[in-house]
Amino acid sequence: MKTAEELRREFLDYFSTHEHRIVPSESLLPGSPNLLFTNAGMNQFVPYFLNERPSPFARAADSQKCIRAGGKHNDLDDVGYDTYHHTFFEMLGNWSFGDYFKHEAISMAWDLLVNRWKFPKERLHVTVYKPKTGEPSEEDREAYGIWEKIFIREGLEPGRHIHFGSARDNFWMMGETGPCGPCTEIHMDLTPDGNGENLVNSGSPRCMELWNLVFIQYNALGEGNFAPLPARYVDTGMGLERIAGVIASTAGFRDFSKNPSNYGSDLFEPLFAAVEAAAGRKITYNGTVPADRKKLSSQEMADCSFRVVADHVRALTFAIGDGILPGNEGRGYVLRRILRRAILFGQRLGLGGNFLADLSAVCIRQMAHAYPTLETNGETIGKVLVREQEAFTRTLERGLQLLQAAIREHDTTVPGDVVFELYDTYGFPVDLAELVAGESSRTLDRDGFEKCMAAQRQRAREAQRAETITVKDSDNAAAQTVFVGHATTGPVETCLIKTVSQGGKFRAVFAETPFYAEKGGQVGDSGHASIDGRTYAITDTQISSDGTILHEMSDAIGAIPCGSRVFLTVDGDRRQRICCHHTATHVLQAALRQVLGNHVKQMGSSVGEDSLRFDFSHFEKLSREQLEQTEDLANAIVLKNFAVRTAEVPFAQRPDHCLAHFGERYGDRVRVVEFVGTQMAELCGGTHVRATGEIGVIKILSEQGIAAGTRRIEAVAGVNAQKLFGKIFRDQCECAQRLHCPMDDLADALSKLQSQKQQLEKQVKAMAKTQAQRQLKEFLEKSVEVNGQRWVTGCFDVPLDNGALRSFAKEASVQLPQAHALLLAREDSGISYVLSTSPESGVSAQKLIETWNAIVGGSGGGNDTVACGKCPAIKDIQTVLQKLYDVSSTRKWNLGISTPIRASL
Repeated sequence: MKTAEELRREFLDYFSTHEHRIVPSESLLPGSPNLLFTNAGMNQFVPYFLNERPSPFARAADSQKCIRAGGKHNDLDDVGYDTYHHTFFEMLGNWSFGDYFKHEAISMAWDLLVNRWKFPKERLHVTVYKPKTGEPSEEDREAYGIWEKIFIREGLEPGRHIHFGSARDNFWMMGETGPCGPCTEIHMDLTPDGNGENLVNSGSPRCMELWNLVFIQYNALGEGNFAPLPARYVDTGMGLERIAGVIASTAGFRDFSKNPSNYGSDLFEPLFAAVEAAAGRKITYNGTVPADRKKLSSQEMADCSFRVVADHVRALTFAIGDGILPGNEGRGYVLRRILRRAILFGQRLGLGGNFLADLSAVCIRQMAHAYPTLETNGETIGKVLVREQEAFTRTLERGLQLLQAAIREHDTTVPGDVVFELYDTYGFPVDLAELVAGESSRTLDRDGFEKCMAAQRQRAREAQRAETITVKDSDNAAAQTVFVGHATTGPVETCLIKTVSQGGKFRAVFAETPFYAEKGGQVGDSGHASIDGRTYAITDTQISSDGTILHEMSDAIGAIPCGSRVFLTVDGDRRQRICCHHTATHVLQAALRQVLGNHVKQMGSSVGEDSLRFDFSHFEKLSREQLEQTEDLANAIVLKNFAVRTAEVPFAQRPDHCLAHFGERYGDRVRVVEFVGTQMAELCGGTHVRATGEIGVIKILSEQGIAAGTRRIEAVAGVNAQKLFGKIFRDQCECAQRLHCPMDDLADALSKLQSQKQQLEKQVKAMAKTQAQRQLKEFLEKSVEVNGQRWVTGCFDVPLDNGALRSFAKEASVQLPQAHALLLAREDSGISYVLSTSPESGVSAQKLIETWNAIVGGSGGGNDTVACGKCPAIKDIQTVLQKLYDVSSTRKWNLGISTPIRASL
């Protein structure tokens, strides 16, 4: 019986012998900014389908890592409850880019399944497209005819094995517009008697889709209109887990009595064994599937948990290995939900410790042969999982407390908004919340929960950027300003094309320009234009959505006729400072990847003349040692004065080690920035120094977190770093002079000064406490009694914080147990105060201080016996106290006493 690894290798080998280029799997971090994860094999080929750049090969095949969780394709909440849903899976696929089409694709698929892998042909069924009324295009008679010949040749009845499907199952569209076409699917009858043809496209696990062959031949134009594409494409996909599961479930097609399961293959056996071992072998995986998700037996719950943990560990391992880190937004939030769901179901199995990291190590050992980067990034994957599991254990305790409180508060049903908060804030799966609630004979308000979910989805839709997918017409490219600024800063002779007035600003468009327009994090150039002997300042350079470079100028440019000859010159000194900072971001990224690991990826940047900002993916704060190591490595690159070479090349010919940036959509040709003599290379259209030595020096100013899984470094380089060092040196010299010590002894002198300051502060504090104690004694001696209540009040002459005030209030209550106290102390920012009441009096300090706060404009609170707060400075405390006397003498405090208390302070 074939293993999954054999199936993967044989699939690729088969298509390699049929002249397909075997391409590596794309990262799970997709190139398209509108995708959360790479979720299909065709994602990396979209630019070819859209004609944004030509395909470097006519045929390709691969095994693509995919995650479907969140967004349009979301299988997360179904994983575990059946045997065929996954968050992570491998998609085997083959593609044709204007080469072969339906006949070859169908023939190769049949040959591989039936002749090579020995799938029983009599159990195979296929679907072809036949539109219902109002659905796009027409019946795919071509595909039907190809299948008809194959089944007749194999001695099988076409009418029994060929089925029609509507647009829902058999017509693929990239979006509302863009490439699309009919598809044909290959299904397998897994019923015991082999008579399950009526189950095709019914959703039954006993008749399972194996392979989907999409024939991309139309361009959807919108409003129901379609046009033929200039080239036709084939896009096929077959899940490795499903193929391996079918073979394993049927014992190599010898026994169809068992229920089919994707989880029955060797892809999951090592993980299941590890889970059983971690659980102390008290429970084993039996492969049961619940008939009712709300009523699971103990074994069904255990088997669901096995599947959840195994699937989710695979998703987490591969995602983190590709640099996707758990966070609070976007894909990071989805990944954190996967992680937390795995922890919750793992706890149901009794798994303890950092079991996610332990199971991830098992996954890495199993899959590293096919995906070597897993082993390379194994340490980082383990650290992230340990950190996240420990953090969620703390969060989970709060979530469980919230659920238990809701169960105690509600006799029958837990409200939907509470269930949603558990799900959204604490990562608590609704199905598990339902189980916990059911143990206390409670149900969940599912309708209320769904309303909250619908509102969240609506907010997400409103926030999502709509994108119209179009196929680029290479014969009708828009004319754009030609940028020549990589080679020169001017003067460049050109002509004025037009001027644009917008928002009180004038922007000029020239035929060509050396001015770099702001993009990719780099600010726009400034400089000047010379026209007929006059000089016009250019203060900024921007780029429009169609690629036109706009030069911001004074309104005087509006009087210059179009077509005038112009000489453009960039401010060279400013450009050089910008170049230093831009190249420095590349150097810093290389250093960070060396110190922290290859999971570090650029998440954003801002490059200007004064400083740089570099955002990158990482899961924890950098230590002082890591920052120093990063800075040292970066400056070592600077000192070695590597030549910086930039060149425009076809996208397909970029160096293998060249880094690209997430969210960028690259065209046919790209600009590569390469550091000669190193492995450092990136796709970048910005401007750079000619050699790293021009940077001079890089100084990291700060490092901080800006979002979960994203860190930010701010730094300076070149002249700006030199100025910073000069200022630091001058400041240190001045400090050394003031402290009367050599520069080398400055740190010791400061430490000595700090120690002296601390000793003096202790002495002052002790003196203040002694004085305050004397004053407290006076306050106690001058206490007054009003309506049977004794009050102690006074304002200390020395500054005291709330802690000291509370201590004195407590001392006052010991000295006079029946008394209330209002003690105040002046501070630089105003007045602090503490109010305490006698427990036997029934007077609430919390309610009384609310009145006091209203009188003095303060804020604060507490409990029934003690409260504290702060207010602005009070000029006449006695007058303010009298106001409190007047209010308190006429107010009932609603504390279970019938007589108003006149709190005369």
